[in-house]
Amino acid sequence: MSTDSARADLAAFHERRRERAVSAQGPLALTNTQWVDSEQPIWGVPGVWAPAPTGLGGLRVTASPADGIVVDGSPVDGTVHVAGDDAVNPSRVRFDGGATGTVIANDDRSSYALRVWDPTSEAVRAFGSIDSFPFDPRWVVTAEFVPTPDGTEVDIRHQKDLDLSRPKPLPGLIRFSLDGVDYELAAFPTGEGSRVQLVFGDATNGDTTYSVGRFLFAEPAGDGTIVLDFNRAVLPPCAFSYNFNCPIPPKQNRFPVPIEAGEKNVLATDGSILHE
Repeated sequence: MSTDSARADLAAFHERRRERAVSAQGPLALTNTQWVDSEQPIWGVPGVWAPAPTGLGGLRVTASPADGIVVDGSPVDGTVHVAGDDAVNPSRVRFDGGATGTVIANDDRSSYALRVWDPTSEAVRAFGSIDSFPFDPRWVVTAEFVPTPDGTEVDIRHQKDLDLSRPKPLPGLIRFSLDGVDYELAAFPTGEGSRVQLVFGDATNGDTTYSVGRFLFAEPAGDGTIVLDFNRAVLPPCAFSYNFNCPIPPKQNRFPVPIEAGEKNVLATDGSILHE
């Protein structure tokens, strides 16, 4: 691919990212993630929410037709089950005014949270752009993908609960040299075939890019290689909304040098950073 074609391709990628950011359930629309461990109200939406009966998973909601809650196409009048994202058919929730809801499970499916999405949220209204570095072919790296034995895991921590270890499957290691320095990065599965995810940090974080780090997605080739195009490094969801709890880069995925490629920050209409 020529440099001009690569730039055009990247521009189209960035436009898709912008459209996704402001979509009805894009990251800027997330206004609440509330874990439900007892019968309780949830900020910003009507109804009384509670854990579903043991063995069923998800949540239950109690409301009247006046509350304007619709679950899976039917208005709620009484108590109904709301299936989580771990179910074969996750429930779809709508509220009066255009907001929607989804139910997520924690790692061991012992607890569930309601996520509330508002397409007219303050963040959506304030959004201006996703700042990014210009295309640079130097940051397209062909690396070696080394599969790991079945059952191999890596310890992952999240920004809101750093003391909690969430071991994640480690399908392979990514090895390459850059400016004479050898790197061995941990790649995580995405659930989309052999596609993997890198959660990485570098010397730009907190300076010219979002402080927590960035994500990069790639797919190993059949010849044992994998192409890392850092021009397509993206911001994690928590750069768009504080209601996400993002993974932080594991130690082996932290570059001591600046990677001046990919997305930088989410900007407001006045050019200021929307989320630090």
